[in-house]
Amino acid sequence: MQSKAPTVADYLKEIDPSKKEAFSTLRETILKNIPKGFEETMAYGMIGYVVPHNLYPAGYHCKPQEPLPFASIAAQKNFIALYHMGVYANKNLLEWFIENYQKITGKNPDMGKSCIRFKKTDSIPFELIGQLMKKMTVKQWVDVYEQQFKR
Repeated sequence: MQSKAPTVADYLKEIDPSKKEAFSTLRETILKNIPKGFEETMAYGMIGYVVPHNLYPAGYHCKPQEPLPFASIAAQKNFIALYHMGVYANKNLLEWFIENYQKITGKNPDMGKSCIRFKKTDSIPFELIGQLMKKMTVKQWVDVYEQQFKR
């Protein structure tokens, strides 16, 4: 389910009250820990964290007019989602995340390719998410992206 909110502030107003506190904490965790250079914006109906065109003029290979996506967060109907392209593209980062998630929570993460789903808002490992966000700089992400996705 994608939002049509034009701004981050508008998106935040749409969030179900039962998810609002956890979602806000997740967003604050990302903003506090994401390396310099990434920019918060609305992307694909979610709050996105991207490499802006002034740092990577080529943009996203699927839509060059769009900045290069890195991460997104969304308040879905049944869960809060963190989409992190670094865990999708970098096997070592994925393994690090899963191992540390298991240590902290005692469970396996509920994941898709780049999607980490949190069905219970009180079980989001915010500190681990903060560490994850620090793991990849803009330059590192662009390098991984160009190696993995750009043809």
